[in-house]
Amino acid sequence: MIASIQGQVIQIGEDSLVVKVGGIGYLVYVTEFLVQSQRRGEAISLFTHLVVREDSLTLFGFRDQEEVTLFQELIKVNGVGPRLALETLSTHNPDVIKRAVLNKQEEIFAQVSGIGKKTAQKILLTLEDRISFTDAMVISPETAGINAEVQQALVTLGYSVLEAQAALQTLPDDAPLDLETRLTIALRFFS
Repeated sequence: MIASIQGQVIQIGEDSLVVKVGGIGYLVYVTEFLVQSQRRGEAISLFTHLVVREDSLTLFGFRDQEEVTLFQELIKVNGVGPRLALETLSTHNPDVIKRAVLNKQEEIFAQVSGIGKKTAQKILLTLEDRISFTDAMVISPETAGINAEVQQALVTLGYSVLEAQAALQTLPDDAPLDLETRLTIALRFFS
């Protein structure tokens, strides 16, 4: 099993990188965040998961061990393959995924292209006993609802879902529970 890879980015695809290691270029499927953050010629170090099929060997790469672990748990869900698990991690960062599982927010998973209501429910049921949570991840239903509205407002303003989630992560725990104030604070993330 290939657990990690370190080398030079020699090609950037829509959802993959080619990483040159010792004269060999490895095609590694990665999250949208990694594709956008890389430049040709840069050094890169990735944690990986190798998917072995009868007709292929496919390598998936991640920034850290937490992403790999979450990917491995997602592909254990009936109906979620490696590509859909990677799409989930491209749409939502690990903290958002964990919060969604903890707070039973199937709508978070339904935002991922290719995941419907039934698959979202399966993900919640499967992951609730398999991933670890911190006390900081527990949010009230009111906070979850207003954060969803802030995220939607940011997306409407032209930011990607990932950018909107990153801005939401910067909201202080004691931020007021009104849309306008939370949106103003979240917008500061982009300045």
